Amino acid sequence: MGRSRYKIHEQTHPHFITCTILHWIPIFTRVDTTEIVFDTLEYLQEKDNLKLHAYVILENHLHLIASSDDIAKSMRSFKSYTAKQILKHLQEKNVKTILDQLSFYKKAHKVDATYQLWQEGYSPKLIVDDKMMIDRINYIHNNPVKRGYIDEAKHWRYSSARDYEDIKGLIYVERFW
Repeated sequence: MGRSRYKIHEQTHPHFITCTILHWIPIFTRVDTTEIVFDTLEYLQEKDNLKLHAYVILENHLHLIASSDDIAKSMRSFKSYTAKQILKHLQEKNVKTILDQLSFYKKAHKVDATYQLWQEGYSPKLIVDDKMMIDRINYIHNNPVKRGYIDEAKHWRYSSARDYEDIKGLIYVERFW
């Protein structure tokens, strides 16, 4: 079990989740690394009953609104598998600068690993009502706009904003309405 201080009490309810790369290192600037995220989410949708309601992937973190039969288990699987696959990819491509950073910033108690990809935990917040769901969806979709990367949320390739505009996105999303 992870060392997260966050507890999930309503395992099957939607949660707003943030996963951050260790020390905010920009890992998701490569198509290959974002594809690993999407492949893993699709696998969890099929095998773990993961329901993805909204998402955005930025260069060093991602936000999701998701639910499953056991969201804590789903997120452990997601982070574990994506970490292994992304680290393998970075090693195969000999991305030494990033690998050196992931080794340098690795937490001291992780003695059995050379690298650490994700910050510990994933900051789950239970979606308690429709207003909170809508607020979190808007926050997720406007994250790249707020950062000045794009002018309209639907223009961000790695976001469910397209799905909410009736434009097919990169992964199946169960829209809120």
